[in-house]
Amino acid sequence: MSNKIPVTVVTGFLGAGKTTLIRNMIESANGRRLALIINEFGDVGVDGEVLQGCGDENCDESDIVELANGCICCTVAEDFIPTMEYLLNRDQRPDHIIIETSGLALPQPLVRAFNWPEIKTEVTVDGVITLVDAPAVSEGRFAANEAAVEERRQADEQLDHETPLGELFEDQVNCADLIILSKTDLIDEAAIEKVSTSVAKEARDGVRLVKAKNGKLPLEVLLGLDMKAEDDNRLSHHERHHAANGEDHDHHHHHDHDDFESFSHIFGSVSDIEAFKTKLTDTIKAHDILRLKGFVAVDGKDMRLVIQAVGPRLEAYYDKPWTLGENRQSRLVVIGQAGMDREGIEAELAG
Repeated sequence: MSNKIPVTVVTGFLGAGKTTLIRNMIESANGRRLALIINEFGDVGVDGEVLQGCGDENCDESDIVELANGCICCTVAEDFIPTMEYLLNRDQRPDHIIIETSGLALPQPLVRAFNWPEIKTEVTVDGVITLVDAPAVSEGRFAANEAAVEERRQADEQLDHETPLGELFEDQVNCADLIILSKTDLIDEAAIEKVSTSVAKEARDGVRLVKAKNGKLPLEVLLGLDMKAEDDNRLSHHERHHAANGEDHDHHHHHDHDDFESFSHIFGSVSDIEAFKTKLTDTIKAHDILRLKGFVAVDGKDMRLVIQAVGPRLEAYYDKPWTLGENRQSRLVVIGQAGMDREGIEAELAG
């Protein structure tokens, strides 16, 4: 398993809810040492009162780096790399780094920057989270106050002022590993479904949409995606998307509740790994499962098989031998929206 420090990139237009989401992540850190790189300067306002939520031992002012020289996507060498090196060279290295980007720039250049030699061996992009202002999109806008977004963009000389906001929005959604529809308590279910359908057309295949009220989502949904985004091909997907414009994409993203739930599925050993992986993928798609993780006992193998799945993306690898006398049983944790069909899922996994 990699010893790289995971990094989560949070993006979204001004007013989409990045501030609230990050504050709630700090407050629910539960002993995990989080470091924050804040690029939306003057907007988040992380202060001592907010930091109390993650405890003095695990989060202090030295874990917060605020960048005020414009978008870090445009100042990689001057700001981003030195900031990352500062966090990595500290005596107490963070367990997880969260970067809040400017909502006015493309996230792809920042993801690409993680391939710079100075940091590539130390960190990996756990995932890109894009927040979407659901009420604004339901009304045909990209932000609650598009005028304010445009004013801020024009004030930053480093940004591209020619690209329409609509295309910036598409790129933010297109780069996401997880899309959060914020402020869903302000619109009804019909409007939420309309927004979900619209946003899903711009998302990459398999990317999940979740609803949030007041930015409150469990950390197990937000962190630990293990996407290694710097290594994949998302940087060219937007061009492929436009080339394939008009193609029908079948997305189903309907969620009836805002809460999440999880359960453990315990079973015996597996003989056919490939057939089992296919079964897992089919079950995840059929039940819109957000996360699935755990380990599996394999017939004839002295090592246990680790399973990590984010949406339909599934990774399997052997991590360590079973210890002498250890009960060789398989255990998978399933995470999804409240109300998911536990009996149906367990029946399919057992079948």
